Amino acid sequence: MPSPRDLFAGHAATFPCPGGLVGNTPVMRIVEPFSSIGNGFWAKLEGFNPGGMKDRPALHMVERAKSRGDLVPGARIVESTSGTLGLGLALAGIVHDHPVTLVTDPGLEPILTQMLAAYGARVETVTDPHPTGGWQQARRDRVQSILAADQNAWCPDQYTNPDNVSAYQPLALELLAQLGHIDVLVCSVGTGGHSAGISRTLRQFLPDLDVVGVDTVGSTIFGQPAHKRLMRGLGSSIYPENVDYSAFSEVHWVAPSESVSACRTLASTHYSTGGWSVGAVALAAGWVASTRSPGTVVAAVFPDGPQRYYGTVYNDAFCHANGIDPTAGLPTAPLTIADPADSVVTRWSRCSTVYHPLAAR
Repeated sequence: MPSPRDLFAGHAATFPCPGGLVGNTPVMRIVEPFSSIGNGFWAKLEGFNPGGMKDRPALHMVERAKSRGDLVPGARIVESTSGTLGLGLALAGIVHDHPVTLVTDPGLEPILTQMLAAYGARVETVTDPHPTGGWQQARRDRVQSILAADQNAWCPDQYTNPDNVSAYQPLALELLAQLGHIDVLVCSVGTGGHSAGISRTLRQFLPDLDVVGVDTVGSTIFGQPAHKRLMRGLGSSIYPENVDYSAFSEVHWVAPSESVSACRTLASTHYSTGGWSVGAVALAAGWVASTRSPGTVVAAVFPDGPQRYYGTVYNDAFCHANGIDPTAGLPTAPLTIADPADSVVTRWSRCSTVYHPLAAR
């Protein structure tokens, strides 16, 4: 009888540190009811990373800063986060022996606050939103005050740091190795890092690639007015410099109720799901796959898994308290608008006119 070592040769990986667990995530085929019969899309399951997709940029930004001397040994890492990057920075702090302070706001799920503390991070919560920049600007202002008080502290500044973009080159190359060819890439957009980084690398091999951005209603990124946002992990109340507007062929906005429906439908039909971004991306990618010709290869990035959302997306009491019917059916198609400035979207909508809202036109 073969030994266990022989039976599992090449399959059982061992890692000397937790950083080795990041990357080489699987892809899974998503079909009905998200797309029409015979069509579907491939989902890159970034929830298989220890903390989610942002483990990749967290490690990369820290490693690049250390190599340049911007982050000195033992210095504190300080950053604003809505959650997932915080998990990645907690991991990077452990791997590279740096204390980590994360600035968040009251919308952060309690389970995530508890896990970040368990991973050794100090979590500071701002109590009031900025009058124009909302919670994001309030968090960034608090980060600046911490940096001012500690001359050795370092902030990766995920919104502007080009290393946040280049960190996703391996993910793009993994997708190419897994799928061989990609016609359409569908990504959520928050800091702009993964949509810019993946598309930039893929277009070196696939110059005709279409890129579809997915945002949340109430986000300013693609020209909508800022409103209170329930969904975390995508969208913004500021204009992140890493968003590459020229990369997108169209953008979709998704409402919280629609994302919840998609997340729960993914769980019940595919046993693979995630949070707000995953639900929004699944809706858009399924529709794109249904509207393209047979054989079109659509790839979508699912940034995380469901674990941190058990008290929100998958909690009926939370949904009812926020005006969401958790039993609502899956929406079938978006509303189409000609220009982001034409109207304020409140439900799943799409637009093929994409530009920087502050650019002269």
